[in-house]
Amino acid sequence: MRGATHATWAVGAAAVALVATACGGGGGGGGGGSGGGASGVLSSSWGDPQNPLEPSNTNEVQGGKVLDMIFRGLKRYDARTGAAKNMLAQKIDTSDSQNFTITVKDGWTFSNGEPVTAQSFVDAWNYGASLKNNQKNAYFFGYIEGYDKVHPETGTQSADTLSGLKVTGAHSFTVKLNQKFSTFPDTLGYVAFAPLPKAFFSDHAAWLKKPIGNGPYTVDSYTKGSMMSLRKWDAYPGTDKAQNGGVDLKVYTDNNTAYTDLMAGNLDLVDDVPAAQLKNVKKDLGGRYINTPAGIIQTVAFPFYDQAWDKSGMENVRKGLSMAINRDQITSTIFQKTRTPASDWTSPVLGAAGGFQDGLCGASCRYDPAQAKKLIQDGGGLPGGQIKISYNADSGSHKEWIDAVCNSINNALGNDKACVGNPIGTFADFRNQIGQHKMPGPFRAGWQMDYPLIQNFLQPLYYTNASSNDGKWSNKEFDKLVDQANAETDKAKAIQLFQQAEGVVRDNMAAIPLWYQNGSAGYSDRISHVALNQFSVPVYNEIKVS
Repeated sequence: MRGATHATWAVGAAAVALVATACGGGGGGGGGGSGGGASGVLSSSWGDPQNPLEPSNTNEVQGGKVLDMIFRGLKRYDARTGAAKNMLAQKIDTSDSQNFTITVKDGWTFSNGEPVTAQSFVDAWNYGASLKNNQKNAYFFGYIEGYDKVHPETGTQSADTLSGLKVTGAHSFTVKLNQKFSTFPDTLGYVAFAPLPKAFFSDHAAWLKKPIGNGPYTVDSYTKGSMMSLRKWDAYPGTDKAQNGGVDLKVYTDNNTAYTDLMAGNLDLVDDVPAAQLKNVKKDLGGRYINTPAGIIQTVAFPFYDQAWDKSGMENVRKGLSMAINRDQITSTIFQKTRTPASDWTSPVLGAAGGFQDGLCGASCRYDPAQAKKLIQDGGGLPGGQIKISYNADSGSHKEWIDAVCNSINNALGNDKACVGNPIGTFADFRNQIGQHKMPGPFRAGWQMDYPLIQNFLQPLYYTNASSNDGKWSNKEFDKLVDQANAETDKAKAIQLFQQAEGVVRDNMAAIPLWYQNGSAGYSDRISHVALNQFSVPVYNEIKVS
């Protein structure tokens, strides 16, 4: 998602960027409608999603924000701790970590009045897994038995439904996996596993225009490039009801413009304070500024589908580039210490018990110009004599730090043309070129966790052919360790295996870890009870309008 596919936060994996066509602020009072209290509507910065808002087809942050407001799944991640807690799941039972019996709570409905049943989940998961539906999050269903038939790696699918899914009652179904996966229940808070109403299948085109979910908000209207309006669903059966009347998500191509609108009183909430404003934000907003750790990491990825980056010796070049980047200086001067230099490929929010390994990267992530230059020379030099780091140009913050990274590399190598930034118009264009494997060299990659497990920072991004493995890196040792970790029923042992797999990522420098990103937000004096969850997404339903 959120990143990202499989996951893509991650984007998480994810990519944190504001996209689409510019939209000026509305009238006074935040431009978010009249009134206050439980009926007051707030306005928030946003960007058009890359894809239609199908739960199994949304793998980036902007679409994920909306789905998080209009859907609730079997699990939900606690906004403060990240713990996976039952939402629509009454219980999830297993005796062997491979066969699961899921009981769905009774009394839940979609906003059109249709009951949420076991069939609602099974139909949604079958749709998401099917090759013919071409869903970006199909990979999430890869552990369910029969996935190889509905989504084969080559050829056409030989089945329309997953053999591992069986409806056993109005509110119960079973899941059989193709291998043991002890933490499978904890993944079920990710939006790809959300239930879908019958209307999704009976009139798909109409549903895409105005999605119907089972969360605390409903979609009122959407004008691409301008705004999506969501309104409180009064009949929402959950305990996490909206404390406001709705949210107007306003599209901005530049978060600096969004910040200007916030300061002018034309916007209530900016959930990504631009780097250029970080030096002023505390003075501007005082206590209405949020800076909190989040499950987000920024990296530089490589196009391993280009032989120039995958030949023998290139791991030294990649390590040399990493050592040529002065992370301390960039995070201090550009990001005003709202980023922390990365020393592994996960996130500190996991904690040591969750698999975070502070210092794992070692010398390869410490600024050392002399050693950087030597390693790059030993590895055969930069492909073509120069690298171009691609990024989406619709967020001013990316240009600043990409230029800083290139300046650091150029200074280390004593060559002011060794590295240049390669801007690509919009986030959607950038993601499309990545998906088509057209990157001319390294490219920025942000990962926002889908769920707080070390597995989510590794498997979606580095496992062979994983859906967010945009650079197509492949390593048999890494894959083997991930498979062993997923099959391990002892959580501590599973984490140790994932940590070993992360060591393989380190040894090959499969991507350059840059920094861990804090969630940052600023808001108007018109709203209160504003918080960011561990995914750096505003907890919209808790916000109150004065």
